[in-house]
Amino acid sequence: MKRIAVVLALMGCLLLVTGCESEAEKVSYNLSQQADNFNVIRQLTVINCIEGDVLFQMTGKMSITADTADNQLEVIVEDEDGSYKKHFIGLSDNVTYVLEDLGENTVSKYKYTLNYNPKMWIPVEIQTID
Repeated sequence: MKRIAVVLALMGCLLLVTGCESEAEKVSYNLSQQADNFNVIRQLTVINCIEGDVLFQMTGKMSITADTADNQLEVIVEDEDGSYKKHFIGLSDNVTYVLEDLGENTVSKYKYTLNYNPKMWIPVEIQTID
């Protein structure tokens, strides 16, 4: 009888702890799951904080992980043939990013765009030896 009472008490405590999750935590988890399953259109903007310039933007259905150990973002997208591509975006003291969830749309999860700011490219002149 004592064992049954102890088991019931432990189950009651477990239910109380499980019920303490806030609505915002549940929604945050669900939104993250939807994005990681390529169901949400997102726009990633990478910004040069010193100049205030946008380095590039990437828009589409993507999964993004901030890898703080390597100081980079890891972006995964899925192609039409079912293969995946992984992009790495290096972050530094003067480079940051903004990630917006643009919501669900009728856009294919296999399409994404990557737009570079042309002002950010350093012109290179190649010389050949005659």
